Amino acid sequence: MAIGVEKMTDVSGGAATYGLAAASDRDWEAFHGVTFPGLYAMIAVDHMHRYGTTREQLADVAVKNHFNGVHNEYAQFRSKVTREQVMSSTMVADPLRILDCSPITDGAAAAIVVPLGDAKSFSKQRPIKIAGLAAASDSLALHQRKDMCAFAAATEAGERACKMAKLNTRDIDVVEVHDCFTIAEICVTEALGFFERGHGGKAASDGATAVDGKIPVNTSGGLKSKGHPVGATGISQVFMLARQLRGQAGPVQVKNARRALAQNMGGTGASHVVTILEAT
Repeated sequence: MAIGVEKMTDVSGGAATYGLAAASDRDWEAFHGVTFPGLYAMIAVDHMHRYGTTREQLADVAVKNHFNGVHNEYAQFRSKVTREQVMSSTMVADPLRILDCSPITDGAAAAIVVPLGDAKSFSKQRPIKIAGLAAASDSLALHQRKDMCAFAAATEAGERACKMAKLNTRDIDVVEVHDCFTIAEICVTEALGFFERGHGGKAASDGATAVDGKIPVNTSGGLKSKGHPVGATGISQVFMLARQLRGQAGPVQVKNARRALAQNMGGTGASHVVTILEAT
């Protein structure tokens, strides 16, 4: 049994922010007062400057994920938001506003992992096959990356997981990614090869990442709506994708979903794990 759990609301928001900062570079970032909203704001500004990504496109990621979260009974925030609400919400670190940020969350998730041939003896549910699994890492400090919004380790982990599964991104039907901030979803979907560099924001606005889009992303509501209990987030993603592959996702069910990809990460994309799942 793989278990993930996090209890974040027993401390103040400031204490939680300080604890989370342990995943950044203490010497170059945390000790100088740079928080994760500030670091991801730098990534957003860089992406906007290079590719013309707009403030509206960032907001559309949040709108889409909250729309999906309405249909997830496990979500922390089951309420729709509009583009205007996102863009007028409290500023956290320019250009990121409070509705661009994942919340402080309590939660837990678990998965039973057994040899595929034994799976039916453990559960009456349809077994889900782990077809590919890979991890990769990059420099911890954001300024030491060759390209701060490229998420190179996500690309490496994704390519290795796809190689193990003997698949490529065109074979994936549904995706859960680590959208700790709206810009993170944009950068990760580009890094994994679902969209060209600089096109992730446009994809969200055009509906390409919606449930009925080219590649549905975060049908659970993502970290943004479902919540982000840090230690439980990765297994939660796998659980949500298992529901998709079993046809149990209700109004956000992706039609004929057979293959799914989960991407979880730490820090500002310093470490990534990519898991590819298949329906049996």
